[in-house]
Amino acid sequence: MDILMVILQVLVALSSVLLILLVLLHKGRGGGVSDMFGGGVSSSMSASGASQKLLARVTVTTAVLWAVMIVLIGLIARLNVEF
Repeated sequence: MDILMVILQVLVALSSVLLILLVLLHKGRGGGVSDMFGGGVSSSMSASGASQKLLARVTVTTAVLWAVMIVLIGLIARLNVEF
């Protein structure tokens, strides 16, 4: 069980970084933090609607997988407790 816990923890760390990067890649809707960091300047280089949909699907899938791994870590930790 220990090796499974380590593997899940590494996967959670990697997916956390990936999730942060995916969220930062999303196109800003204006007036928010994304405009402060140059999101509003690159309007001529904005991505198409199809790529935004794909990015949204990948982001949601990564978030769901991240949540499932967190739940698995909690279940393994609970079942692995010695009294």
